[in-house]
Amino acid sequence: MNLLDIMRSATVIPVIAIDDPATAVPLARALVAGGIRVLEVTLRTAHGLDAIRAMSQVEGAIVGVGTLTQPEEFAAARDAGAVFGVSPGLTPALIEAAKKSGLPLLPGVMTPSEVMAAREAGFRQLKLFPAVPAGGVGMLSAIAGPLPDVTFCPTGGISIDTAPQFLKLKNVACVGGSWLTPKDAIKAGDWGLITDLARAAAALSAA
Repeated sequence: MNLLDIMRSATVIPVIAIDDPATAVPLARALVAGGIRVLEVTLRTAHGLDAIRAMSQVEGAIVGVGTLTQPEEFAAARDAGAVFGVSPGLTPALIEAAKKSGLPLLPGVMTPSEVMAAREAGFRQLKLFPAVPAGGVGMLSAIAGPLPDVTFCPTGGISIDTAPQFLKLKNVACVGGSWLTPKDAIKAGDWGLITDLARAAAALSAA
């Protein structure tokens, strides 16, 4: 699957931070059981790579790595089993690292100039981040006219209530969200709740 195929199969990509490695596999199984297969595991904790390695073995899971900010993280994440990467922004060093690693990258952008710079670098799939502070639905609607060949995964400040407003836009393939993986539920091992949240997210459609 290429990056656009992954995005179009996602509806919502959960942004996952693993504090306890033992929760990685049951969390992935709970999300997949609810119909959410594309999982972004961030490197915000010390257990990110271990979680990617474990979750990539869960049947049906399409595991990517998030919060890529250093060039050396690309190859490490790829070797751990990640099949795509997500970054909060884009720099020349990250562009080079993505090319060398072969890991498809969904880079974060916030302004029209950043979108144009990313497009010039060869990226047509982008993450609007942080989506709501960046202008949200209004920003994406406005940018669709002059830059119609770019597809977005807006992330940051989006909830299950506001997600349909984004999903109805022609230049949005999916959204990113952290509401599918509440820390309290993960800590308690309430995998049934996670599956219910995933099922509701997978059922979302454009408002």
